[in-house]
Amino acid sequence: MYGKIIKGIGGFYYVHQQEGKKGAIYECKAKGIFRKWNQKPLVGDFVEIEVTDEKEKKGNIRELFERKNELIRPAVANIDQAVILFSMKKPKPNLNLLDRFLVSMRVKGLDTILCFHKKDIVPKEEIEKMFQVYKDCGSLVLFTSVYEEGGLEELQDALKGKTSTMAGPSGVGKSSVMNCLQSESHMETGAVSERIDRGRHTTRHAEIILIDQETYLIDTPGFSSLHMPDLEAKELRLYYEEFKGMEKDCRFLRCTHTHEPDCGVKKGLEEGKLSPIRYKNYVQLYKELEEINSRKY
Repeated sequence: MYGKIIKGIGGFYYVHQQEGKKGAIYECKAKGIFRKWNQKPLVGDFVEIEVTDEKEKKGNIRELFERKNELIRPAVANIDQAVILFSMKKPKPNLNLLDRFLVSMRVKGLDTILCFHKKDIVPKEEIEKMFQVYKDCGSLVLFTSVYEEGGLEELQDALKGKTSTMAGPSGVGKSSVMNCLQSESHMETGAVSERIDRGRHTTRHAEIILIDQETYLIDTPGFSSLHMPDLEAKELRLYYEEFKGMEKDCRFLRCTHTHEPDCGVKKGLEEGKLSPIRYKNYVQLYKELEEINSRKY
């Protein structure tokens, strides 16, 4: 029998076997041979299971199938896209942390949806300012609220038919957004929630929420920091979408857009074509990577 791991906790893995209208959830243990092979099942893994008790829906994981990708933080596998959720206020968004996450997802080759929550508690002018910062970053940019219409419907459309991971700092309203998306789904998730004991509480472990039969959303614990991926400082520019139209005006072919003269990106910054916030974060991340790289050699 085949399925997808939707939660792992305390040595148990909950596998969604997708057959019939509702599917079924099996509580499984990973066979000891995985430790010998230095393999650890992750949420999002496709697996083969051996059913040991059909009535109680229990079994063992026999095989892990090849992953198309894998993230370290959050620790999940086989993702189509990432939803980066920050709040407009309470807490105030840490845009340096946000840009770190954008770079990390780009390095992994993942499409990203940038979602700013709690739009109902800030003036429209602040929403427009934030949009101007990220409108050219290469991600779909949405503004949402669980109390106002608009935004959540667009987010649900963007998730449809894909496996997405949603991540962001603690306190941004991730659980509220998750609950709204789940309550609007057409899938009967009550039995699933009861099976894996998913209450409306602060997330401590990554787990998959079944939005519908073809749409999975991975809930992950909140975080307050994020290390940069293993990346050469000179490669960072490749993950800033805004730079692509400006680099043709750089004097040097491998311009880092930090200290070189006649830099097209810095020219774009002066002309108001590039957000000063995005550029400031880029320079800070570049210097951080430069220091990390210097310690390697």
